Amino acid sequence: MYSEKLPPPVALVTGAGSGVGRAVALKLAAEGWQVALTGRRPDPLQETVSLTGPAATRCLALPCDLGEADAVARLAADVLARFGRVDAVICAAGTNAPKRSWSELSLEDYHALLAGNLHAAFHCTRAFLPGMRERRAGKFVYINSEAGLRASAKSGVAYVAAKFGLTGLAQSLNAEERRNGISACSIFPGDIDTPILEKRPEPPDAEARSRMMRPEDVAACVWLALSLPSRAVVEELVIRPA
Repeated sequence: MYSEKLPPPVALVTGAGSGVGRAVALKLAAEGWQVALTGRRPDPLQETVSLTGPAATRCLALPCDLGEADAVARLAADVLARFGRVDAVICAAGTNAPKRSWSELSLEDYHALLAGNLHAAFHCTRAFLPGMRERRAGKFVYINSEAGLRASAKSGVAYVAAKFGLTGLAQSLNAEERRNGISACSIFPGDIDTPILEKRPEPPDAEARSRMMRPEDVAACVWLALSLPSRAVVEELVIRPA
């Protein structure tokens, strides 16, 4: 739990309506943080807020199409108007498409997957970086994928390209902004039992899901990245099912 003697820190969590994003939002709210939650659909975001219980008064749900730079700029203005600052941005939004191979992927899906998995994180980083730079403090955590380390046919070309891009985005942020007190952590999970599995060409059955990680496992990694003292940073963390 965050010390009550200090102002509660503020986080923006993307993809907070389900899966890893929801688990991260719940973890941070339980630890005493103020949390801005965003994603495309308002109802799942409000459901996440309700799940925080008494901490709901410290949460703000703001639907947003993160693939649109102007929409993210408006989101940032709303978050800063409510909380005054953002100490951490956790980019957990992500998507895929059933037809994802080179032989099936449509141009429309390619652009949509780049927007949802890479551009969204770029827009959020760009929107909140100036305030962190001014305060000389801030953390970004990107929920990547093992597909951001090694390509696989299972993940599909657009998803792999986006996640490799996300890896480079985080590395470039550390390279340029560490002198300003800003750090980035990329988390590379293996299979997690989340709703995105329904978008696979052949969704896994219950037995296969039972062997996967849970969103809470990844949320614990996010908490590690955020709770370390500013003198230390986990730049990359790989977590896979045991």
